[in-house]
Amino acid sequence: MALHNRISRKELKELILKDTTPRTTISFYCYFRIEDPVAYRNSLYKAFSAIGVLGRIYIAAEGMNAQISVPTDNLERLRLVLHETPALNSLRLNIAVDDDGKSFYVLDIKVREKIVADGIDDPGFDMTKKGKYVDAAEFNNLTNDPETIVIDMRNHYEFEVGHFENAVEIPSDTFRDQLPMTVDMMQEHMGKNIIMYCTGGVRCEKASAYMLHRGFKNVYHLEGGIINYVNQVKEGKLPNKFHGKNFVFDQRLGERVTDEIVACCHQCGKPADTHVNCINDACHLLFIQCAECGEKYDGCCSTDCQEFIHLPEEQQKEMRKGVDLGRNVFNKSRSRLKDLIK
Repeated sequence: MALHNRISRKELKELILKDTTPRTTISFYCYFRIEDPVAYRNSLYKAFSAIGVLGRIYIAAEGMNAQISVPTDNLERLRLVLHETPALNSLRLNIAVDDDGKSFYVLDIKVREKIVADGIDDPGFDMTKKGKYVDAAEFNNLTNDPETIVIDMRNHYEFEVGHFENAVEIPSDTFRDQLPMTVDMMQEHMGKNIIMYCTGGVRCEKASAYMLHRGFKNVYHLEGGIINYVNQVKEGKLPNKFHGKNFVFDQRLGERVTDEIVACCHQCGKPADTHVNCINDACHLLFIQCAECGEKYDGCCSTDCQEFIHLPEEQQKEMRKGVDLGRNVFNKSRSRLKDLIK
């Protein structure tokens, strides 16, 4: 059996868009020791392919991080595959909040040095010494105290379209930069309760361990992240403290949590929270664009890109040579955005 996809991504996307099979989008992660990540990756690829799993999965010696979709009828088979690994017997599966089943169209399982690029090279850092989990009810109770600090451990473009009430944004483009920045920003709050959160839990769990490693004491992290929180709030009819949209790293680019629009179009400044990728194949910048600007700029992020896409195709191809076409699909650096909104 092939251990890599052999069909073009374009063809696969067309097949999924036409497929009427109900699919469920799921995210999960687990920090556990994997002795041979490559062998584990290959066995997982075979098992997941057999039950129709699509998505993006990272495997490392420190564990696994996954965002996938699976035919809804195969959810139990998915659990059985995962439970073949003892460390995953009690794994929580985060079911998507706002799902059309078209989140992924290919299965990518990659072996990496870490499942979250953190920049930590301190041999004394221990991932098992992490902060305390809090569920939705505990999160709400703790954050009713004005002395509790809520820290968002996501990228700034995720924070921009939705976040928790009074959350502190760590103004950085990468998680590896956020960790030391968070320690520096929180020095004056060493004795307070600190709650960290992210999309599904994988980043804030590592961040909570890092904060403890750096001397903080009262550190918590939201179990299952925003996705699990929203599902618990709905099930338990609890007050919802998250406002706006939850950004997700798949074809949907966001899950609607509340009807509030807390962001603005990067081109005209009107309320908007729809992320798009510039349709110029030499750009693909991720940015927020309203429908009116989408029409005005032909789906491009700038007049430069708009002019580019109207050049003869052969000229475009020549100008794109040597360019990494996917580099900006999930990239919205602050410096690049400053250029966009000039």
